Amino acid sequence: MSFAGFNRAWAAWIGDRLERRGHRVVYQRWDSPAEVPLVELLRDLMLAQGRILIIVSEWYFQLGPRTHDEWNSALREVVAPDESRFAAVLVTASSLPAATAVLRPVALTNMGAEEAERRVLDRLDLPADPLPESAEGTRRGPRFPAAMPEVWGGVPRRNTRFTGRELLLNDAYHLLQGAEPGAGVVTLHGMSGVGKTQVASEYVYRFGSEYDVVWWVSAEKRVTYRRRLAELAPQLGLSTGAEYGERLRAVRDSLRRGDPYARWLLILDGADEPDQIWDLVPTGPGHVLITSRNPEWSEHNSRLLEVPVYDRGESVAFIRRRAPRLSESEADQLAEVLEDLPLLLDQTAGWLNDSDLSVQEYIALLEGGIDQDVVKVSADFPVAFQTAWSILLNKLRDTVPESVDLLRLCTFFAPGFIPVRLLKEMPHDELPPTLAGLLRDPLLWNKAINQLRQYSVVRLESHETATDEAASSGESLYLHRMVHQIVHRDMPDDVRREYLNVVRRALAAADPRRPTDTRVWPGYAEIVPHLKYADVLRSKDPAVQGLLFNCLRYMYFSGEYGAGIKLGGRALEAWRTLLGESHPRIWELTHHYANLLRAVGDYQRTEALTRSAVTQLRAERGPQDLDALRAVGGLAADLRGLGRYDEALALSQQLVDTYRELLGEQDSRTLSAQNNWGVSLRLLGRYHEALDIDRRTMEERRMLLRQRHPWTLSSELSFATDLRLVGRYSEAESVQTRNVREHRLVMGADSPQTLQAEHNLALCHYRSGDRAAAGALLTRVLERGERVLGETHPLTLIFAGSMSCFAREHGDIDQARELGEYVAARYEVMLPAGHPFVAGVRANHALVLRSVGERDQAHVVIEQSLADMTVAVGEKHPWTLCCAINAAALRNLVGDPESAAALGQDSVARATEVLGRTHPLTLSARIALAADLRALRDRRQAEEVEQGALTDLAATLGPQHVHTISARSRNRPYWDFEPQST
Repeated sequence: MSFAGFNRAWAAWIGDRLERRGHRVVYQRWDSPAEVPLVELLRDLMLAQGRILIIVSEWYFQLGPRTHDEWNSALREVVAPDESRFAAVLVTASSLPAATAVLRPVALTNMGAEEAERRVLDRLDLPADPLPESAEGTRRGPRFPAAMPEVWGGVPRRNTRFTGRELLLNDAYHLLQGAEPGAGVVTLHGMSGVGKTQVASEYVYRFGSEYDVVWWVSAEKRVTYRRRLAELAPQLGLSTGAEYGERLRAVRDSLRRGDPYARWLLILDGADEPDQIWDLVPTGPGHVLITSRNPEWSEHNSRLLEVPVYDRGESVAFIRRRAPRLSESEADQLAEVLEDLPLLLDQTAGWLNDSDLSVQEYIALLEGGIDQDVVKVSADFPVAFQTAWSILLNKLRDTVPESVDLLRLCTFFAPGFIPVRLLKEMPHDELPPTLAGLLRDPLLWNKAINQLRQYSVVRLESHETATDEAASSGESLYLHRMVHQIVHRDMPDDVRREYLNVVRRALAAADPRRPTDTRVWPGYAEIVPHLKYADVLRSKDPAVQGLLFNCLRYMYFSGEYGAGIKLGGRALEAWRTLLGESHPRIWELTHHYANLLRAVGDYQRTEALTRSAVTQLRAERGPQDLDALRAVGGLAADLRGLGRYDEALALSQQLVDTYRELLGEQDSRTLSAQNNWGVSLRLLGRYHEALDIDRRTMEERRMLLRQRHPWTLSSELSFATDLRLVGRYSEAESVQTRNVREHRLVMGADSPQTLQAEHNLALCHYRSGDRAAAGALLTRVLERGERVLGETHPLTLIFAGSMSCFAREHGDIDQARELGEYVAARYEVMLPAGHPFVAGVRANHALVLRSVGERDQAHVVIEQSLADMTVAVGEKHPWTLCCAINAAALRNLVGDPESAAALGQDSVARATEVLGRTHPLTLSARIALAADLRALRDRRQAEEVEQGALTDLAATLGPQHVHTISARSRNRPYWDFEPQST
């Protein structure tokens, strides 16, 4: 039997009548996830043995939700060819899909139980003979759904848009049914607007047929509760006087004894003050279902069931029923903003359905607050969200006013998880009088926390930055976004200013003050989301401004570039107005902001920023001012990013000399300048000089900082990179293996610096001949780079370029081409014309074209790349030499061996001069030249060149190295361009 949860009472009654006649019934509540095709769901029903009985109602067809067209198509495809397997009963008068006719449903409404039973049996082709008395037995089955319980009162009308909550309803049912007599009490608790009353009402309609008495009581106040419970006396047929107390005693005694009715259900709605009414809650064979914002009902022998916000699937389904014009993605957007709170979903979706605004336009309206003008109140949720919360806030203010103070403080943190322990840990001097007692007195603090919990205004729970202990002690609260918004708006201006400054001071006091120390990064991750809501950009407090700088540095070192750029840009705009264009802190902010922009490759923008800073600072303070020198270091980095390596090197050398003179060799700033000097040398192809610089920087940072400081690890990464670039592959692999292990331990697997370290290790594996390890690691690094940094980040582009080169030779040529073309296109957009990275990746692409047989096009591309690279970095740069090696090969392929040999001769001479005769690139150039000479039929000279190169290869890399074996087999070598981090 397949039925919608909404029609459970019908399923229970029909199943009971069939089971009494000896038939086995399998119950299956129908669910219809939108992502699963309807045809597939119907075919799953046919996997069962026997007949399939469907309880047909508008609810059965709406779940998903599904359109009538979808149902008509599925019924024709699945049911029509095998209609004898299906049967149906109809329990609604609403319009249904036309193809429902194939089920031939028989109507069960507007008739008595006997006639309904006869029709069910007839539809299933079962005999309708009366049951013998022995078959009836003494067990009382479910009541016929169309028949009301004998006593019924106060129950709200059924919400025909009720959605989801299946597990919650089932849990409540099983807890009540499984309870011992006298212990059948369950409390549905949760925040205001979460739909507790709706769940209780739906419970009544689904399971009410199992009771003789269903009585709904408003239990907000003791006097109302007593009067309403006393009104049950005449309904139970009890003979009492007119006095409420006498009636109340009679009702409680009758319910306790189960006389005249043992099957009773009492619903206490809105029972937020258990201390006021718990002594009046009846006990006996029946059940009590309570709705409350207060979880303290657990102290009064009630089982608790929390009513959470909707899960996202329930939210989307509910919104689309309330606002049919919205698509699934639009419903999802609305649910995301409203954090799945049912009352808000109902009232906003209802308004939106009557409007012609787009969802995006409506969400923008909500940013200004949830006003009466932008919601539509329905009979299902009759009180507007803002009104409900205003009433509650007034109640809190009258009972424990400090709880409202704490709640207001919470609104200067970001909604969601709020680390209120920061308020307790801050210095408590000079606090406003209204907050001094709250933050200094632990008893008053706990009283305020408990008051908010009792009314489910906040939740105590842990998350990734709060320990379980912290959560249980009230140190981390969860506040819903829309509650946050309402409380924040409902605040006098003078109170707002006081509380804002308190939260700013709390955040500043929580600053770990060590943004380069990875051990305190969780502290910064906790603080950063709250900067916006504490409006720190408008504070002139030096401690708050220092916090902003440290957060920006943390975001730079941890790779939170996008968020850091937004924060830095807003801060720069705000501070120029707040402090003035030339305030000293403007220059510090510019430095951190430019670092973040530079990290994502926005070099032209940062070059303009830093050049302006250098000019103004030198004019105001002189060339040896430390802020001016720091700006010069940023300018050098921008020039490296723009491919202007000679200019960058000149600035880098100048900075090192100046810092050594001013600060000494062991100052951190001197070592940073020295590190950048090594970067400039590496980009110019002066690998041996870079190696010496980076070794010295690494050793000095180990002494000055610590072995595992991020900057020390960065220097070790640079040192291993230099070792690889000078051809000392086994040493490079050894150093980089250890360096990767330390990076993962200290900075985490997904930090940008860790990804760089793993990328270099993959290239070390590749150059050492371990292609399997190289390919696996390159794949992982690229996947994580795309996920963590984004596809357009400079590091991700470097990873993609390496993966393209590897795939060209050892993987999928189509993948190689796709990645290579993407990287080239991104560089052309991001970098200025004539940049060496553009020429280099085009040279790599030429090798892909060669591999797929497009020789002429490959030749055109490589020649242009060689010309561009020569202009960009000079004819002796290793990048130019690698282009030349590849260009010579393609000249041979297109039938120009003389030109190929001439280029090869020239490349060998220059590589020998720049890198040495045994450098792997020089050896590749020599092997390639031997091939060019053979093409000219100069076999004697070819043999001489080849044998000399093979001897040097075996001595340098080993006789069994893959490069040596490949050269011995006369496979012509190539050389990939590798962009370097700037």
